Amino acid sequence: MSDPKTPFELMMQQAQEMAKAFNPALETFNPRGFEKLWPTMPKEIMEMTFGKGISKDGLDAKTRLLITLAGLTMQGAQADTQIRMTVRHAREAGATRDEIAETIAQMSMFAGIPAMTRAMELAREVMDEGKDDEA
Repeated sequence: MSDPKTPFELMMQQAQEMAKAFNPALETFNPRGFEKLWPTMPKEIMEMTFGKGISKDGLDAKTRLLITLAGLTMQGAQADTQIRMTVRHAREAGATRDEIAETIAQMSMFAGIPAMTRAMELAREVMDEGKDDEA
């Protein structure tokens, strides 16, 4: 056992080699490409599906998406794609940059500063794409 790698590193190396053997294109696979395949739903569709279309007295789509963003931050902001997509959809549903930032910042009290910082970095990536939009 002269290999200084941990069992996890060895397992990951083996999985990567196996994936390359199955499909050589996986060597350059980038999961962010999937985000571009998933369109941003129009606000009206989000409202009908997730918002007040179900319950007229319920939460609107923007609030539901901000709650989702808070939950993703609470999980340690490990789901990069899901956070970026949630921020993109929240912006479409009418959430401002300040509301998104405040939602993430509030989670620092519960999830910790590292999770908040990571979620904020991911959110900023999405919000910087639409700099021309209103704050």
